[in-house]
Amino acid sequence: MRILTICGLALVLASVTRAQQPVHVPTQQIGDPIKATNRPQGVNAPVPALLTTGRKVFLSNGGADAGMFPHPFTGTQDRAYAYVYKALAASPRFEMVASPAEADLVMEIQLTPPNGPLGDNKVKGTSDPLPTFKLTVYDRPTHYVLWTVTQTVDEAERQVTHDKNFDAALDSLLSELAAATGTA
Repeated sequence: MRILTICGLALVLASVTRAQQPVHVPTQQIGDPIKATNRPQGVNAPVPALLTTGRKVFLSNGGADAGMFPHPFTGTQDRAYAYVYKALAASPRFEMVASPAEADLVMEIQLTPPNGPLGDNKVKGTSDPLPTFKLTVYDRPTHYVLWTVTQTVDEAERQVTHDKNFDAALDSLLSELAAATGTA
């Protein structure tokens, strides 16, 4: 009788243990986390058609914080605007126009100062304590945002390295734009 009771208790414990194990549901619902192996890489969702077909561009200067010029970066607050304008004008993909009314796309370049220091643990939702470029592409007729790319400027100790990192961040930003517009 005692052996029978021990075997019964073992069966009950085994079924309780099995019931407490998580159940894997193979379906994917909107808002559910995606496993890393199934996570999309790069631009593989459709981009707005105007982003790939728009040719005429008006570039807007979204500004830069005055406290970032002339230190840590040399030049003036329109340095990023001039850099991006020159790059877009040199591209055979785009035609620069003098007013937003003539444009298919309106792009705005902005340099924002660091928001930090809030910590380096992004799991907790902290922002980057680094200057950040933001390039926003608008549909001119509707004023809707079509695309936005951002890029932080790496830290540096010396002025010349700050300036090098400034230009490198803009190059990365323009590469991301080229990938999205199909010109990469």
